[in-house]
Amino acid sequence: MTDSSTARFGASAPPSLHLGVIGNCSISALVDTQGDIVWSCFPRFDGDPVFNALLQPGEAGSRFAIELEDLASTQQWYEPKTAVLRTLLTDRSGNSLEITDFAPRFHSRSRFFRPVMLVRRIRPLQGAPRIRVRLKLRFDWGKTEPAITRGSNHVRYVGPQWALRLNTDAPVSYVLEEQPFLLTRELHFMLGADESLATGIADTVRQFEHETIAYWRKWSQSLSIPLEWQDAVIRAAITLKLSLYEETGAIVAAMTTSIPESPHSGRNWDYRYCWLRDAFFVVRALNSLSETGTMEDYLRWLSNIVVEANTGHIQPLYGIGLENQLPEIVMDHIDGYRGMGPVRVGNQAAEHFQHDVYGNIVLGAAQAFHDRRLLHPAGDAEFQYLERIGEQAIRVYGQPDAGMWELRTRARIHTSSALMSWAACDRLAKIAVHLGQPERAHYWSGHAARMREEILTRSWSETRQAFAESFEGSELDASVLLMSEVGLIDARDPRFVSTVDALEKNLCDGPFMRRYEAADDFGKPETSFNICTFWRIDALARIGRKEQAREIFEAMLAARNPLGLLSEDTHSTTREMWGNFPQTYSMVGVINAAIALSRPWSSVI
Repeated sequence: MTDSSTARFGASAPPSLHLGVIGNCSISALVDTQGDIVWSCFPRFDGDPVFNALLQPGEAGSRFAIELEDLASTQQWYEPKTAVLRTLLTDRSGNSLEITDFAPRFHSRSRFFRPVMLVRRIRPLQGAPRIRVRLKLRFDWGKTEPAITRGSNHVRYVGPQWALRLNTDAPVSYVLEEQPFLLTRELHFMLGADESLATGIADTVRQFEHETIAYWRKWSQSLSIPLEWQDAVIRAAITLKLSLYEETGAIVAAMTTSIPESPHSGRNWDYRYCWLRDAFFVVRALNSLSETGTMEDYLRWLSNIVVEANTGHIQPLYGIGLENQLPEIVMDHIDGYRGMGPVRVGNQAAEHFQHDVYGNIVLGAAQAFHDRRLLHPAGDAEFQYLERIGEQAIRVYGQPDAGMWELRTRARIHTSSALMSWAACDRLAKIAVHLGQPERAHYWSGHAARMREEILTRSWSETRQAFAESFEGSELDASVLLMSEVGLIDARDPRFVSTVDALEKNLCDGPFMRRYEAADDFGKPETSFNICTFWRIDALARIGRKEQAREIFEAMLAARNPLGLLSEDTHSTTREMWGNFPQTYSMVGVINAAIALSRPWSSVI
């Protein structure tokens, strides 16, 4: 293949978080604006990134690209109310094609069919577009090129431990040689397990696409959504659902690792695991939309954590297969997002003591005791296990820890951790009442009352006229906004109102809110933390400042990428997204804010 034959195929899009996510609750992939798959881990979310171009740009990276000669413009959208992504590519002469990307998910044979598979369909729309297929796949975090074998309609990519198969009706020689060719008919690509297909490639893709679209539309139809911002809420809900690893019930915090929280900050972490804190917020957000299936799946995973721990320490995060060892290592051979390493695999936070975890467990499980819609509602046996968690919440209450922001070199009695110990006792008391156990209700409510009084006293800073981030402290932290959200204090209490005012004055850059004001292990944070902005919106709505809250919410909606997705952080000046993507915490905020601020349905019907 000569240079002249490919000279008119331009460069790949530069790395950014203007990405779409596809998935099926087994695997996922991130697709850029030109239709390149730039990140996908196999055989599960925390696995080997066989496509790693998001963190390794240029020829050293691996990607699955459908390139159009003389590319002039791109357009991208989701098939409404689904996780099926469309990308339109148009060249300078007006020739165009459409790429459809999805991972199959639908109900079949009394189960959810969710294979470890990515599907791509390419359809010529206008004229005779000339394309080049570049499927560059790597194993072992980019270190190992696969051995390749081929058949008449498939290619096998064989790695040291496992193999992937591409089934396709495109000319295999063109794919392997990256030979440009005219797209004169619809082509289909199925990348997944090394298995033969039982039916024809085109027929299989069409069936999978039809069934997958039908599944997501039915799932979306079942949501109980607010009147306003419906599209934003549906997109957020689908994204949260995609973060569920259904095999075990774990919920990952994000699909990526090592996207910096801010440029050249070194704040690069692996978020492809299940944080009990994040998972609780995901479950609660989906519950608020009447989507309880994710909660039931998550509780399967959480129950194993609780039983394994018995009466002892519980980590703030685990692997999606219940792994408790997540050693943090650096992949020195990968440049990182826009060259901003390090690239980390694993997360040292699994070794932390973060005492809010016990409250998050109880909060995440509480609805299962009260909701009669569930197939497997919780009862006395589950309550006994949950009481063990409550006892641990009592034991760690008032003890220094790393806090919810996972500070690596500092321990304090964090207000947010104490708050969650209170929440554990408060919810256990309510569960005991529901189960008709008055003695246990009295026991737990007594502990809750004691903790509440102490939290409100010891976290209050008279000099700052605000609740501080730690007992007897004076530094401000957005996490104290949760005091109202979980019910410790009425939002209209003058102390809470004063706290909101102080946080706005000291932590906000326009509509955006940073986590805290004190320097941490890496200095002072440079970007705003999206969930903190959403906590602010919730607090303002509860106080009664709904117009202000709506203005901030609209700013957050504008900060999303063109497909309606958010990462972890937003730069307040450039409005650029930073941090791992898509971030469940942030998508939770979209749902919560819309529910809190929307006009009621009764206003229009």
